[in-house]
Amino acid sequence: MSNRRLVIAGTGSGVGKTTLTIGIMSALKKKGYHVQGFKCGPDYIDPTYHTAVTGRISRNIDSWMLNHDMVNEIVVRGSKGADISIIEGVMGFFDGKNPTNNDGTTAELSIITKSPVVLVVNCASMARSAAAIVKGFQSFYKGPNIVAVIANRVGSEGHFKLVKTAIEQECGIPVIGYLKRNADIAIPERHLGLVPSVERGELDSFFDALGDLVLNTIDIETLYDLAQAPYLEVEESQFHREVKKQVRIAVAKDAAFNFYYEENLELLQAYGAEIVEFSPLNGDLLPENVDGLYIGGGFPEEFAKELANQKEVKESIKTAIENGLPTLAECGGFMFLTEAIETTNHESFEMVGIIPGLVRMQSKLAALGYREVTGEEGNFLFKGNVLAKGHEFHYSTFHPHVVTRPAYQTKGMRGTKKEGYINGNLVAGYTHFHFGSSPEMVENWIEKCKETKASI
Repeated sequence: MSNRRLVIAGTGSGVGKTTLTIGIMSALKKKGYHVQGFKCGPDYIDPTYHTAVTGRISRNIDSWMLNHDMVNEIVVRGSKGADISIIEGVMGFFDGKNPTNNDGTTAELSIITKSPVVLVVNCASMARSAAAIVKGFQSFYKGPNIVAVIANRVGSEGHFKLVKTAIEQECGIPVIGYLKRNADIAIPERHLGLVPSVERGELDSFFDALGDLVLNTIDIETLYDLAQAPYLEVEESQFHREVKKQVRIAVAKDAAFNFYYEENLELLQAYGAEIVEFSPLNGDLLPENVDGLYIGGGFPEEFAKELANQKEVKESIKTAIENGLPTLAECGGFMFLTEAIETTNHESFEMVGIIPGLVRMQSKLAALGYREVTGEEGNFLFKGNVLAKGHEFHYSTFHPHVVTRPAYQTKGMRGTKKEGYINGNLVAGYTHFHFGSSPEMVENWIEKCKETKASI
């Protein structure tokens, strides 16, 4: 494993972290380096960019959902074979779950992983004031190691020189480059169109051009030198279990269903599951001889018409669940298993129909935030008083046609609520889990698969 890694942090959301991160990754690749991407926080979208640019699967690290040892284990495992790891921050550097501490912040993750930090500052309409901003970030909390600044959205090279002079004089760290305000480098298809476009390679020319832009105005070799960091000593325990494959778990994987933490799949494998991927969107029936089913989140609403037309696929899934197949459906997967998805245009598309009710899309966010989760009675994933962590992020609401049993009790910023749906061996809901927060969930799932397999 290389001991070069660097956090790209922002003074706030919207300062251009993602654009700069993928530009830096592209530039490093052009220099011949093998680059590994990481993303702070529970984000499924940005890692897709990282993966497309670097050719290596990007991974999430999150110091609220995961303990510190697990965070470092993910970094060590993910960085193997890479020359440098680039860790994209989340929100502002000190923004996290709680305004009174650093829990879950990019700052905390930089400390846990002992990673140097490059601070991205939106320098539009300021010069010397940029130094005051950087000085504030340096002095606010003593733990992070801010080693350099990148000035974003400057008006000209002359403007950059003013900012650079002020920051280097007052803050004692280098300003290693800039991007111009009018560079026309907005990331295309930032949200729902992203995944299929990336998978088809349609953004490759954009990534290439962005890498060239970064090479023109940012000192990549200095950035590479600044990334020198201490080696992380970890005990690789959870992912290196000597367990033979005991069950086969089908995983829905395509443009409609693609929100999976890589560690979730790797933990399933480590605990004895063989992963069998299939694509409901592309007409794949549920694979034969599987002992469990995992349908993750994604964008089923964007492909509602296509999914509605996959009648044989839906029937194969419905029949298997009715016959007791131990199933976890998260967010988009939960939506897919309902009777219908109703779009914001009030069009209704028939889904699997195993969950009695429909999902309505809306233009405003329905839920967002971290969740502490306990299982309701009968939830096989939470056998043994398991406490898990995850998050919600969705623009839809579920409307049951009958009284249903919730799968979970979730605790967030706005209190505690019942969430999801449970019936037999089907567990479904809006919550996205990180199995690294509670590997017991994986163990319980595999045991339920074995138990159900033996009873057939």
